Amino acid sequence: MNPWRIMKPWMIGLVAGLVAAACTDPGRTPMTGLAGPQFAHAPDLDGVPDLIVDAKRLATSWVVYDQDMNKQDECSLIEGGVSPGVHRVLRFTVTTPNVGTADLVIGDPLHHLVARDGLFEFAACHAHFHFRNYATYQLIAAESGEGVEIRAAKRGFCMIDASPWQVDGGVGPGRYDACGSLASPGNQGISVGYADTYDKHIGGQYFVLDGGDGQPEVPVGDYVLRVEVNPGFTPGPGEACPVFDLAAGLCHNFRESRYDNNVGEARITITDRTGKTGNGAGGS
Repeated sequence: MNPWRIMKPWMIGLVAGLVAAACTDPGRTPMTGLAGPQFAHAPDLDGVPDLIVDAKRLATSWVVYDQDMNKQDECSLIEGGVSPGVHRVLRFTVTTPNVGTADLVIGDPLHHLVARDGLFEFAACHAHFHFRNYATYQLIAAESGEGVEIRAAKRGFCMIDASPWQVDGGVGPGRYDACGSLASPGNQGISVGYADTYDKHIGGQYFVLDGGDGQPEVPVGDYVLRVEVNPGFTPGPGEACPVFDLAAGLCHNFRESRYDNNVGEARITITDRTGKTGNGAGGS
């Protein structure tokens, strides 16, 4: 179904206005201290967020199998450039807990889009907001040294308190539970002691291995699956730099107490057979 058909005229006009505004200011320069709700703290907390990647969940969730992509979300196929049909895919779950001393508060994506702070973009096919530079996924050949990057992707849609995360003293109730849309306000964020989770079964949460996405086929062998949350990046023309990490010389979307713990890795093996349940730790 064409998502524009289910949108009301005022919604279409709003999106058009936002896109036009975002495209008519090419001279914007990166900022080094963006003040906005994404850096706000919960009123009863004093500290700084700290995001990590649950490497154990990553290592126990991955699976390679042959999947009929015709049964997948059509928009995810379009956005990933994946052709219809059966493809061999690597799927995995990514969990990003906040182990810091303050909530990571994002708020309503529409406010960020209007402010043009670079955090969100509107995905017309899905008719919802996509988060920019939230996490990067890499599949790296493991045969020598750091290896060679075979696949890479950026992921980000909705950051909420998807699941509690065990910390000393336990956790209170989750605060953030609404992705938001053009028709309803969002309330995104990750509370201290909670984690956002991208389950391996959702649309787009995979790498295509057999060339069905227009890239070369991934050969059998050993690889490192690498995920980085709140990754460092170099802003493009007109792209904002919300927080500048002087030590690394890179920008980040969020200020954290530290950035050296933002990476999680899992060693995986891709074979030429998947079996009935797939090949991998998460193939049960």
